[in-house]
Parts: sequence; C-alpha cells; structure tokens
Amino acid sequence: MKILCWNVNGIRAIHGKGFTEWLLREGADVVCLQETKAHPSQLDPSLIAPAGYRSWWSSAERKGYSGVAVYSKTEPLSVTEGLGIEEFDREGRTLVVDFGGCVLLNLYFPNGGDENRRVPFKLSFCDALLEKAHGLRRAGRSLVICGDFNTAHKEIDLARPKENVTNTGFLPEERAWIDRFVAHGFVDTLRVFHPEPGQYTWWDYKTYARKRNVGWRLDYFFVSEDLILHLREAFIQPEVMGSDHCPVGIVLADEAMSPSR
Repeated sequence: MKILCWNVNGIRAIHGKGFTEWLLREGADVVCLQETKAHPSQLDPSLIAPAGYRSWWSSAERKGYSGVAVYSKTEPLSVTEGLGIEEFDREGRTLVVDFGGCVLLNLYFPNGGDENRRVPFKLSFCDALLEKAHGLRRAGRSLVICGDFNTAHKEIDLARPKENVTNTGFLPEERAWIDRFVAHGFVDTLRVFHPEPGQYTWWDYKTYARKRNVGWRLDYFFVSEDLILHLREAFIQPEVMGSDHCPVGIVLADEAMSPSR
C-alpha cells in the first residue's frame, strides 16, 4: 500500500507541469494533495477522475486559496470534510478518509503569516487536530496523518535553524506542539528510515534555494504507534518538480488497511 502526499501549490498550475503523468507513473494506491487552490467545478475532468482513481475534495470558501484533495484506487468506507469547527473548515484544510483498517487524515496546516500574525490561529488548528486524532485513537482506530504541517520540527529539519528561530515554521511554540503530538503516540515515519540531515521538502523559489538544497522539511507522514510493524518504507522525492514542495510517501503492508486486522 503506497501512499503519497504533496503540496502542489495550485492544482491548476501543476496540471501543466506533468502532474497527471507523475500520478499515473507512480501508481500509488492513495495520493493526498494540499494547497489545491481550486474548487472541483473549476477543474479539467482528467484531474477529477484520472485513470483508476476516484477523488474527494475540500475547498476553501475563498477562491484560489488553501484546499486539500485525496485520490484513491480503493473505495473508502467514508470521507469526511473538516474537523467540525467552522473557522478551520471554511478554509478547506482537512479530509478524513476511513479505509476500515485505518483512518487517513490529509491536512494542510495554516501558515503563521506575515509577522507571525496567524500563529495563534495555527496553534488552535493544531490543538483541534490533536483532539480529533486522540478521539479516534480512544475509539481504537489506527491512524495515518499526512500533509503540510508548515513547521520544521527539529534543527535537523531545516538548513538554517539559527537564522529562523523567530520565524513562523520554526518558532518554539510550533515545535513544542509537534513534541506534544509525538508524545501522544504518533511516529514521524521518515526518521524511522532516514535519520540523516538534508531531508527537505520545501525550498524558497525566490532565492533558488532548491539548487543549493537550502530547505525546510514541512511535509510529513505520521502513523499511530500500532502501525509501525506494518511500515515498510518512508521517503521524499526531491527530484519531482512542479511545486516549491516535493512529494513525500510511505509504504504500508496491505493488511494495515484491512478492516479485519
């Protein structure tokens, strides 16, 4: 079971940069997108139903902003938009996909904004997400949680940590929330396989940072601890172009998705 996650920075923009070809070439079972910046009614049919896939979308009320989508070859039991909190859900930041054996949460966390003005909003979203995840775990559900967290967790997760300690994305309170998230039993899958530095998923366009790999790791797959035995691989794809982010992915044993597990 291969699951991919990518902040595409505009699904319509990336459509002309080989997105569909990438999607079909990868052949992943599930693909989660963030920052789609579109409503389904605005999209080419080839983006709604690529060969072999169904898709589900959560779009922001504000046009050209935010948004998440999930493509899946397997029909889920249910797909739910949002966290049930209007101030977050109107921005199209969450899809909750129930595959039976596990629940997948596809998330686009808020950016802290200019002068860190939206950091309180971001942290409120984080807390709401943690409460949602904790509730699902209390109900006995296994979780896969992926998306653009808009935070580099540790110094190893960005090229220039000292220069960014006062910037959103690396503020102590943002990083402390991920610490709390991990303490609730969620595992950063990439670090299970790749403890080495230089593993980044976002690079600034304006400074041509990607060529120099001066980046940040903002995009993650976390799984609940009970899924670790089913985790076969975790990786990033920095060679895939088209967005200022690159795709990230995991491979789970097929039984992880089975309702009979």
